[in-house]
Amino acid sequence: MTSPPGSDPQFDTVLDAVRRAFTGGAPAPTEVRALGPAELRAVLDDRVAAAVTDRGVLADLVPGEEITRAVAVAAADGERGALVYSTRDVGEAPAALADAIEGVTAGLAATVHRLRGEAAVLDALHSTGRELTAQLDIDRIVQDATDAATKATGAAFGAFFYNLIDEFGESYTLYTISGVPREAFARFPMPRNTEVFGPTFDGLGTVRSPDITQDPRFGKNAPHHGMPEGHLPVCSYLAVSVLGPTSGAVLGGFFFGHPEPGRFTARHEYLAEGIAAYSAIALDNARLYERERNLATELSRSMLPVAPPTPGLDVLTRYLPAATGSKVGGDWFDVLRLPSGDTAFVIGDVVGHGIRAATVMGQVRTAIRSYARLELPPSEVLRNVSELTAGLFDESFVTCFYAVHRPADGTLAYANAGHLPAIIVRPGEPPEQIGEALAQPLGVGSVFPQRTAGFPVGADLVLYTDGLVESRTRDLTLGIEWLLAGIPALLTAADLETAWDKLVDELTRGRHDDDIAVIHVRHRGEDTP
Repeated sequence: MTSPPGSDPQFDTVLDAVRRAFTGGAPAPTEVRALGPAELRAVLDDRVAAAVTDRGVLADLVPGEEITRAVAVAAADGERGALVYSTRDVGEAPAALADAIEGVTAGLAATVHRLRGEAAVLDALHSTGRELTAQLDIDRIVQDATDAATKATGAAFGAFFYNLIDEFGESYTLYTISGVPREAFARFPMPRNTEVFGPTFDGLGTVRSPDITQDPRFGKNAPHHGMPEGHLPVCSYLAVSVLGPTSGAVLGGFFFGHPEPGRFTARHEYLAEGIAAYSAIALDNARLYERERNLATELSRSMLPVAPPTPGLDVLTRYLPAATGSKVGGDWFDVLRLPSGDTAFVIGDVVGHGIRAATVMGQVRTAIRSYARLELPPSEVLRNVSELTAGLFDESFVTCFYAVHRPADGTLAYANAGHLPAIIVRPGEPPEQIGEALAQPLGVGSVFPQRTAGFPVGADLVLYTDGLVESRTRDLTLGIEWLLAGIPALLTAADLETAWDKLVDELTRGRHDDDIAVIHVRHRGEDTP
């Protein structure tokens, strides 16, 4: 039989003493088998030593042996131990030995049990903290935090009142409920800054009362002078402020109630304060993220044009900022009527996200507009913009597809700076990709080959960014295949806008995690008077 590893000299010493005392001085030999955590819990049940007499248990622990007596002993960490046993008759010595060990170590066992409980509490608190601070959705953060804190404190119900700032800079208060239906509080007004609620909303410290109805601060305010009629019964009361970790401002407050007195202890207070601290970090992160995302989205939208009316062409455009995460700011499109009567179509993507990507996008878009107005060929437009922006992007770069429709000869001249290929569909023909891998991105490449494609009446042109076809769960090639498969349905749709909305939803499964920009051009031919 195997013995426990001798990594703990104190346990090895105890084990040697147990083996010597096991037989009560009789000559019977003893054996030792190591026990793992699960076996220890099954045999000892939080004790540090016990005589094992159940034949079935002994047969499971040491198969194939006819054991007469055994004693199980746990090491101080409670995660490993040993079974000392004999196949000879050793009388009642093992039971007496187990009782002696239990008596001597009872205090230590209680301490270990308490420390395990404290460790479990800390683990649960840190686990809750990790889950909260990994989120960026404010509504989910506050509801998850309320649920976790209500459960941790053993409250009958809990609520979290928190402040948000709307687009006009005005503050308003929202709340979440846990433990009872939201309807239980729907007809009551928001809590005011009374003597009971004031310390929490002012950030003056935690309030814990075994019976809030007996508190001298309770019932002093009209019109209710206490809890409104129909309010859930609250005797035990606990309230904790949620303070911003950087500003120190009060972001909100947790409030917990229970109809019985004396239900909240110092440990419950500690847990509630810990969850409140994690909630404050999560709310700060979510608000910073939301602020930057909104700024980048509005900056991007403000730079995107409205496609001008174009004789002979129907032009549909789409711009959708990222619906998840922080990937917003770098995609754009443009539709330009040129002095000659030609029309330029531009779509591009700044590799990167956030405000910086949006500002780079604005600079590149302006440069392309300027060179396009000079009626330069597509290859020259991209070359000049690339030279102008070389070194501007640091470690980032910009892809761009630039095409010009020439109604005089019914062609499309184009050049591509590292962007995804365009799709052209001519009457009676399948979708065709054009402009794939012609040149490097702007700021990197210096030569941008130009190509020409026929664009007759009845043809369609689709330009798009990678947010439409690529995601964390689908590679780019498969996404493009799905897009090509969906194009025919667009061509026969009675309402092109509705058809595109449906296709975008199908391709992204309703949750695009990057910006999406699209231009769809349909050559309908000149209008007849």
